[in-house]
Amino acid sequence: MSIIAEFRKFAVKGNMVDMAAGIIIGAAFGAIVSSLVDDIIMPPIGLLLGGVDFSQLFVVLNGEGNFNTIAEARAAGAVTWNIGLFINAVIKFLIVAWAVFLLVRTMNRLFVKQQVEPAAAPEPPREVVLLEEIRDLLAKR
Repeated sequence: MSIIAEFRKFAVKGNMVDMAAGIIIGAAFGAIVSSLVDDIIMPPIGLLLGGVDFSQLFVVLNGEGNFNTIAEARAAGAVTWNIGLFINAVIKFLIVAWAVFLLVRTMNRLFVKQQVEPAAAPEPPREVVLLEEIRDLLAKR
C-alpha cells in the first residue's frame, strides 16, 4: 500500500473526522469564550475597580516611560509584564475547563445509563430441576 493510500485510509476514519469536527467546534467555542471574557465579563469588573481596562493592565520592567497601552510600550522597546492579559487568559481557561468538565460529566452519565444490566442466568433444563427436586425429597427422609 502506498503512503498516500495509507494516509487517505487513516484520514477518513470515523475517529479522525470526529476529532477534526471537535477541533473546529473547539476553536469556535474558544472565540466565543474570548469575546465573553473580553467584552462582557471584564468591562464591568474593570468599571467596579475604578475604570481599569484589564487588557491594558501592565507593568514596565525595564526602562522608564509612561505608556498608555501595551502596544506603545512594545513600540518603544520596553519589556512589559502584562498582568491584565494573564488574568483574562486565566478566566478564559477556567470557563473552558468548566465547560469541558460539564461535557465529560454529562457524557459519563449518558454512558452509565446506556449500559445494559447483565442478563439473568438462563433457567436450568427441566431434567436438572427434576433431579434437584428428587435430591431435596431424599434429603428430607
